Amino acid sequence: MTLHGRDAELKELTELVDGPEGRVGVLVWGEAGIGKSALVAAAAAAASVAGTRVLRTTGAEAEQDLAYAGLHQLLHPVRAGVAGLPAPQRTALETALGLAEGPEPSAYLVGLAALTLLADTAAAKPVLVIAEDAHWLDRASADVLAFVARRIETEPVALLVTLRDGSGPLLDAGLAPMPLDRLPDDAAAELLDSVAPRLDPMVRTRLLAESAGHPLALTELPAAVADLDVLDPVLPLTERLERTFASRVATLPQATRAALLVAALNETGSIAETLAATGVVLGTPVEPDVLSPAVDARLVEFAVGCVSFRHPLMRSAIPAAATLGDRRRAQLALAETVREQPDRRAWHQARAAAGPDETVAAALETAADRARRRGGAAAAIAALEQAARLSEDPDARADRWLRAAELAVESGRRETAERLVREARNGPLSARRKATASQLLSGFEDGVREDPARIGELAALAESVAADGQDDAATRILWGAAMRCFWAEPGATARRTLLDVAAGLPISDDDPRLIAVAAYVAPFERGTAVLEQLRVLAGATGADPETDRYLGSASLQVGAFDLAARFSTAAVPGLRAQGRLGLLPRALAVQAWSRVRLGDLAGAAPSAAEAVRLAQETGQPFMGGLALAVQAEIAALRGDHKQASALADEAERAGLAAGARPVLATVQLARGIVASSEGRYEDAFADLRRLLDPADPAYQLALRAYCVTELTEAAVRAGQTGAMREILAELEPLGAVSEAPALHIGLRYARAVLAPKETAEDLFTAASQADLSGWPAERGRIHLAFGEWLRRQRRVVESRAHLRTARETFDALGLTAWAERARRELRSAGESSPNRSPDARDKLTPHELSIAQLAAEGLTNREIGQRLYLSHRTVGTHLHRIFPKLGVSSRAELADAVQALGD
Repeated sequence: MTLHGRDAELKELTELVDGPEGRVGVLVWGEAGIGKSALVAAAAAAASVAGTRVLRTTGAEAEQDLAYAGLHQLLHPVRAGVAGLPAPQRTALETALGLAEGPEPSAYLVGLAALTLLADTAAAKPVLVIAEDAHWLDRASADVLAFVARRIETEPVALLVTLRDGSGPLLDAGLAPMPLDRLPDDAAAELLDSVAPRLDPMVRTRLLAESAGHPLALTELPAAVADLDVLDPVLPLTERLERTFASRVATLPQATRAALLVAALNETGSIAETLAATGVVLGTPVEPDVLSPAVDARLVEFAVGCVSFRHPLMRSAIPAAATLGDRRRAQLALAETVREQPDRRAWHQARAAAGPDETVAAALETAADRARRRGGAAAAIAALEQAARLSEDPDARADRWLRAAELAVESGRRETAERLVREARNGPLSARRKATASQLLSGFEDGVREDPARIGELAALAESVAADGQDDAATRILWGAAMRCFWAEPGATARRTLLDVAAGLPISDDDPRLIAVAAYVAPFERGTAVLEQLRVLAGATGADPETDRYLGSASLQVGAFDLAARFSTAAVPGLRAQGRLGLLPRALAVQAWSRVRLGDLAGAAPSAAEAVRLAQETGQPFMGGLALAVQAEIAALRGDHKQASALADEAERAGLAAGARPVLATVQLARGIVASSEGRYEDAFADLRRLLDPADPAYQLALRAYCVTELTEAAVRAGQTGAMREILAELEPLGAVSEAPALHIGLRYARAVLAPKETAEDLFTAASQADLSGWPAERGRIHLAFGEWLRRQRRVVESRAHLRTARETFDALGLTAWAERARRELRSAGESSPNRSPDARDKLTPHELSIAQLAAEGLTNREIGQRLYLSHRTVGTHLHRIFPKLGVSSRAELADAVQALGD
């Protein structure tokens, strides 16, 4: 097969096929008829010659609403390998593909199962996965392919995807783009001459001009040179091509035309189904040779058991040219033919419906339930949408719109959810349905985009819903409103309103949801009571990962970073096991934020890195921005100032997009640490002081009070002690009403550092003797400040013990910036310090560190892969890189190395 004008593209695809390991894949995109399928065919042929196994799936417009239809087609040749998957993955994949009944599978568990199956298949020989017409793949299958593409960097697996111009989950899956343009003049002329070598010169010139380098036009328009309409340059090229194909159909026998229409509307391509449905349309059985005239007209091709159109434009041209009555009869015939497949039957009936039809709507609603149970949220949403349009009863119609919107919220599709809620509101709604419509969108945690006044509206809605006896719905609305108090600042009035509504709910005060609401809305006024309840609940972690997740966030609000780390750490394994990757980055971000504040950089770094990656993958830019800001803080504390500044800038861009206050506050904290480490104390004080200004976008009610230590140090060294004393006077009342540990640690530090000589020693002693067993970084800072004070009082010998403790603490924690400062102080006190030896923190990337920690715990490669959503082969590759970096040769030695890091 000769491809004209595609030498560069063929070379790139041949390289992909020859060495797929380490090459993720290629995304070929361009307009219809540009030659994508021809390139894919050439790549598949080259792969077969090279001994690579080819697995392929093709998107079909009619299958877009059938969950995992594309994945089923792709994995069918390797279905025997499903039995060898780990149990959770096997169950998820079998349920998704309709091979077994099971609980609703997570889309990410299905993706992990597909990844593992492909990796296992590639262990025998490399695999090339081809997905043609990916713009027509059902969303669930496209999401799985995107999931796989992001995780095969070390596998002998490559992806080749074709896509028309547009959007979709595969566009940002890490595939190398290969845009196809129209052919240059010389290549276009060669192609035309190869398909129509004896054209009249004038006709040839006109065809070259009309085709404008479009490959499909060059191969198909020569057959229609006698039809001036299809050569009319006023018409768009695709319409001219469709007219060409329609004109071919018009000359065929009536039975062939009927069979072609059925085949165009049938999503499977099955010859048996097409013939059976055609027989229903014609009222008499037909044989395969009914399609022979269509084969001769170069419209369709036969393969084993199926009929396929030579190009999607041919398939779309046939229904477009048919009458409404003919299309309706063909759809009903297909519905009759596939009556044993209720989902497909319901869709064919829906496409044939001439108006509202409650029977068909109910069938679609049932199909939506089946799709949801298989994890096909997009398919379920589409079925409920169509069911709503066909509903005869207004209440049933509203319920279906709202159910579809709820699924969109659960799957993180905000724009879809908003559109569906608008559809529901277009008709009359009962009070209950109005409340449901209003609270649905509060399921998105990035409500930061909304006007803060929306929080007050949600409070009023929760109160009215509770008055109707719908306590659970009211609590959900209240929780959504409370979370917005983290991202935005609604003001004191809105916060008081939320507390009043919460107090009026007939729900126990120890309900975890109400505890979290109080923490988010009034972190200081309710802080002490919340802390008491959180300490009780900390003994019951692990029962419900989602509850643990938001209790971790609540702990962060009230300055209990040790509890925040504990709750979020408990939440992460459960969210992983359930495949809830939408919630997982939220728990990881809280875990990382808290661990950094505690000084556990080794634990925070992999959590932050994974949170960034998963937030990007699941479309949570503000949570990703928060995790990026944490990474900036980690880099600052490790002394990597250039990296810290770059990460802070990137996080700030994410936070500024909608004024996400926690992101911007953490950015300023990282910048303040960098400035202090570089001796730019005026800049540090200015950076950190922004957190305390209510007019500044970096102001966040709770977080502003948890960087007092950094702020005090910068103020003193910048000669701003007077300004700092004013700040301390503003913060002291918060300490009087709240037991927030982080706040009180900072206040004790500030009191000691700012105190006059007469009282400073007692205050330093009190601060160092406070219970800081879970706060090693803060303990080190107190000793450092105490040692510095003692040296300034010329009590050099006494200072050394405190400075030495600080240095050892910071070395152990990897807080390079603080450790270097302790070394400088010790040198000034007459004592030298050994250089810190690099450890795993310095040698491994955060991703590698996470794998090393899990391997050190004794997990197998498969178990690590299940935890981190990687294939076990990828885990093995990473371990091969990790061992020499750490100078170990076995897992036992690796465990010792990681244990030493923990110690």
